Amino acid sequence: MSIFEKLLEALSALPSELYVFIISMLPLIELRGAVPVGAVLEIPFYLNFIISVVGNMLPVPFILWFIPKVLNFMERFKIFRPIVAKLRGKANKNSKKLLTKGATDVSEMTGTSEGNSDAGDASAPRREMSRALFTSLILFVALPLPGTGAWSGGLVAALFNLPKKRSLLAISLGVLICGVIMTLASYGIIGFLSFLL
Repeated sequence: MSIFEKLLEALSALPSELYVFIISMLPLIELRGAVPVGAVLEIPFYLNFIISVVGNMLPVPFILWFIPKVLNFMERFKIFRPIVAKLRGKANKNSKKLLTKGATDVSEMTGTSEGNSDAGDASAPRREMSRALFTSLILFVALPLPGTGAWSGGLVAALFNLPKKRSLLAISLGVLICGVIMTLASYGIIGFLSFLL
């Protein structure tokens, strides 16, 4: 039995709403798993949507604001420097693949110029976020696919040092869209429309 299965079994004794809320905060499961669980537990779709969105968004500010500080702290120690460098290098490489369509380099993605001293510094925050990158981050979080979601979007934004407020807005919009998709998929369009009629 995996650690997640044990955790989910332990949480099953909780009230349904709290159970869904906690599931939505967990990495890998997030809102994509919480909404169907809420539907199975017969939580009304509007309450399930709100609980899942709030739970999924709760860790994001901590990821955006504290992960860079943790990495900067770890970089002070020689033993962790290769790990941090590898993590940042992988984030740069993966975020270019995942978050851009047609952008050729970091400066084009973030709106920084090559002459800017911050442009090549992995730990320096980016001053701007291009419209394409903002939209790509929304879509990356919104699509209910493995490896995407609020946690992944937050980690990419934090590791890539994207502007925190704009990243938080993009991730929030992505979570809302994903919530709508998962609610419609879990309750069905008929079930959703029956509430409105």
